[in-house]
Amino acid sequence: MSGLILRGRVAKLSNETRVPVLTESRPIVLVTGANGFVGRHVVRALARQGWTVRRAVRSASGNGDEVLIGSVGPATDWRAALAGVQAVVHLAAHVHRPNEEREVELYRAVNIEGTLHLARRAAEAGVRHFIFVSSVLVLGRSSDGRAPFTENHNLTPRGVYGSSKAAAETGLQALARDGGMCITVIRPPLIYGAGARGNFQLLARAVKLGLPLPFAAVRNHRAVLSVQNLASFILQRLSRAETGFEIFLLADEEQVSTPEFIRRLAKAAGARSRLFPLPTALLSAVFRIVRQQDSHDSLLGSLELDVSKAAATGWRPQIGLDEGLRLAMTDPAEDA
Repeated sequence: MSGLILRGRVAKLSNETRVPVLTESRPIVLVTGANGFVGRHVVRALARQGWTVRRAVRSASGNGDEVLIGSVGPATDWRAALAGVQAVVHLAAHVHRPNEEREVELYRAVNIEGTLHLARRAAEAGVRHFIFVSSVLVLGRSSDGRAPFTENHNLTPRGVYGSSKAAAETGLQALARDGGMCITVIRPPLIYGAGARGNFQLLARAVKLGLPLPFAAVRNHRAVLSVQNLASFILQRLSRAETGFEIFLLADEEQVSTPEFIRRLAKAAGARSRLFPLPTALLSAVFRIVRQQDSHDSLLGSLELDVSKAAATGWRPQIGLDEGLRLAMTDPAEDA
């Protein structure tokens, strides 16, 4: 049974959903995936800017206003979560992982059907603004041999995860044509920060351990995004009374090579980068042998983004790459 947690207390839901009594005049934003790496940072940023944050979670922590929703999917009951809400920031997703082909139906249920179900319920509840954090993977894993990606590039997703995000975007665009709710889609590249997992966590761990890394000869350019800069753009979008459907690519100001990123990461960690050169052709062959196409693309390939559309809104990254990496290398437990 789901329950609404207000200020650490649980209000059980019977067959008839109980609408929470609102005691504050501040606008309410619902954040899904609020307990995740990105969610924790976004929740803090929203609260600092005067929003009342309602956190949609799978398990209770007693930390602020929470709604227990269980799994995100086509049958999730969002009534209590959406009561009185002005905006939704949808971060929850079944994330990209190896061997994702084995979980096609789960990606569909969570990332496509779950997203569209929430958006429909939000529109019915009178939510004014729905922000969906998608992925640059809807455009592919690499921009090698092409101009930097823009929002106008055709969808060419790679993998089950990228395809699920692309399908959700298409569904949201159709939904935006049917109602007055503003829908913003954000397509970030790799998001880094304190508590980040995945490829960034592995790279940071290798740097801290002083492991030799064979990428000194790589000559690519890759976009990345600090979680603080993502949160600042979300805040900017929520501050605007707009309608319709908009897509934005987002990245830090600097788009650097893999070896340069490692050097800057090592400096932020107070460590020495131990880079040595191997021919990129040899590295590519190794990645093919071990069937790690994702790692090949993310470490050897380029992923350049044209973020001029986001800049045209007046947004600028709050922090630079060095400051973002410094913050990322703080203790995640202290930052959470």
